[in-house]
Amino acid sequence: MKGKAGKLYIGQKKAIKIAKERGTPLFLYSKTQILLNFYNLLELFRINTPLEIRICYAMKANPNQSILRILREAGAWIDAVSPGELAEALRNRFPSNKILYTGTSVSQEDLRSVFSKNGLIVNIDAEEQLELMKEVREKWFKNKKIKVSVRWNPGIGRGFNPKVVTAGKKSPDGTPVKFGIEEKQVISVFTKALKYGFIPLGLHQHLGSGWVKEDFEAVKNAVDKMIRKALEIQKKGYNLEFLDFGGGFGPKYSEKQKVFPLKKYAEYICQKIVQSDLKIKAIALEPGKYLVGDAGVLLLRVEYIKKSYGNVFACVNAGTFNTAPRPAIYTQAQHHILNCSNLYTKEKAKITIAGNLCETGDLFGKEILMSIPKRGDILALLCAGAYCRSMASNFNLREIPKEIII
Repeated sequence: MKGKAGKLYIGQKKAIKIAKERGTPLFLYSKTQILLNFYNLLELFRINTPLEIRICYAMKANPNQSILRILREAGAWIDAVSPGELAEALRNRFPSNKILYTGTSVSQEDLRSVFSKNGLIVNIDAEEQLELMKEVREKWFKNKKIKVSVRWNPGIGRGFNPKVVTAGKKSPDGTPVKFGIEEKQVISVFTKALKYGFIPLGLHQHLGSGWVKEDFEAVKNAVDKMIRKALEIQKKGYNLEFLDFGGGFGPKYSEKQKVFPLKKYAEYICQKIVQSDLKIKAIALEPGKYLVGDAGVLLLRVEYIKKSYGNVFACVNAGTFNTAPRPAIYTQAQHHILNCSNLYTKEKAKITIAGNLCETGDLFGKEILMSIPKRGDILALLCAGAYCRSMASNFNLREIPKEIII
């Protein structure tokens, strides 16, 4: 994306021209940006270690078929969290041996569906889940070799909102964290997994989503704990194939955000593994929004400007819940919004971008200082590639926007 003559260009085309040709609301995804993000992340680790680097795309961020194809052709793995995501990954020709399945509160039906596929790795999220896994295997998949890894909770969680903190005892608002196996249970789970006929070969952690610069020290501590736990597992005689550090890092959503230092993170992980006595083969990561967040834009059309009790609203032809739910769900979620028709004017005002849903929280942005829009102008909601279309709904029986790759 770039500004030229006061207009926003996406690729070589004016955003307002794309909107006119294809209609709005509309999601646009940049293949170039997705690949740039993928190879940048891969290189940050490759320059620091000879180990295999597995970039497992967290497809819950955006399961668009074109995006899946782009990442498959680039060499990505898949992080799937439901039987539906697993089936979609296989439909898009991801080899099953490049899929990591991480469920939570899994059912017997979930496990039966997952175990029917060959070659993938199944994450164990609870010691109690292992008992259910044993029952399903013995009933329907007797003697089948099923590879597993253990998702542990290192007691350290980080995220931009309490709802997305996925490790620690409780999130910052006091919500009990449901994910992962408690530290004192990890060795027991490895032992039981082997006893029950599974093949344990990995250790996994995921702290939460939306790390910023201030989270780096806590994340480093979690890396240290991960490596110590892996060494403990190794000393017990288990041959670990990989360590999976999860995701959490992402693009810059707002001008004030201090971006997480990904280069330092990659260097730190690789350095700590080199200094340890670990005999692992691979390092795995599970980026979602990092790969596709800033590759996506949502185009909206201003229907009219409304003034009420001193508030100024740009009323647009879409709602948050059926296009980009993040600002409505998470208080801290902010997306930069541009007026594609008029980028550089000095005449600016605080504008609230109001959606078309019957919901007070249906606001794309509150009192944003921006070029004053007028009827018919096209607005661009940036960083709309992750957790927008994938979380969209038909609330108010509104349609979900179309998507195109450019």
